[in-house]
Amino acid sequence: MTLRLGGKLYLSTRSYLAEAGFSVYKAVVLTAIVLITLYPFWNTLVISLNQAVDTTRGGIYLWPRIWTFQNYKSIWVTANIPNALFISVARAVSSTILNLFLTTMLAYALSRREFVLRRPFTMIVLLSMYVNAGLFPNYFLIRSLHLNGTFWVYIIPSMISAFNFIVIRTFIKTIPDSIFESARIDGTGDFRIFRSFVLPLCKPVLATVALFVAVGAWNAWFDTLLYNSNKPELFTLQYQLMALLQQSMNQSRSAADINTAGMAANIIASTVTPISIRAAGTIFATAPILMVYPFLQKYFVVGLNVGSIKE
Repeated sequence: MTLRLGGKLYLSTRSYLAEAGFSVYKAVVLTAIVLITLYPFWNTLVISLNQAVDTTRGGIYLWPRIWTFQNYKSIWVTANIPNALFISVARAVSSTILNLFLTTMLAYALSRREFVLRRPFTMIVLLSMYVNAGLFPNYFLIRSLHLNGTFWVYIIPSMISAFNFIVIRTFIKTIPDSIFESARIDGTGDFRIFRSFVLPLCKPVLATVALFVAVGAWNAWFDTLLYNSNKPELFTLQYQLMALLQQSMNQSRSAADINTAGMAANIIASTVTPISIRAAGTIFATAPILMVYPFLQKYFVVGLNVGSIKE
């Protein structure tokens, strides 16, 4: 009896030590992954807060060597940030609201079995995701619609997304049909069902899709180059930062040419450098997304599991 208890105690102790060892190993590995993931962002923040000329010497890793906010001040003054920030915020908010509302309406309509044309319409939507006419036909289409040179060129082409449609429709199909049937028995119309039942129940997937759409609209700049490059009042934040970085790189090349020619001039000494512009611009453009993401994180995790549970 004693040996048996001793054996059980030995196995219990061994199991406890193995579990404790695995917990320590897991904590160390996860901590290393977190540090490796966060270091590039932290290093970018450190460079953005360091003096531009001093940054070119290198050796800045965990802490600024010479603290300064001049990099952010230069971006704010020279890149017309207030107007570009307003355009980017207006674009992200408008695109997100319209894309969610219209895509969800389309997904709800094509998820109903009583809609006899749901299959051909679904096929048309899916084809738009796989077949693309190309850059030039899209440009001529936008020009023929007289959208170039306007704010609506940022909104109208992105009102419906085939990928978001698939994600939302898949989630709607997980909602029990009994909810819709009981609502129809009470005399509720489709739009009332959509507003009172579908939208509240789809909150997790809508938050996930909203994050995708908002980040995509916030980071977009190529359409500004194509359609609004001659309209400074319609420049987005990303396009302004890209143009400022290009201008800084051109100034850096000009300064190098002057120094190579032997002239005692150095225009970089009193301005920012491409490295500091890139770092400050990255932090400036990333900060709004980082402030919004924590509020959507709990819905984002749920939305990633869309379609995993069915009735």
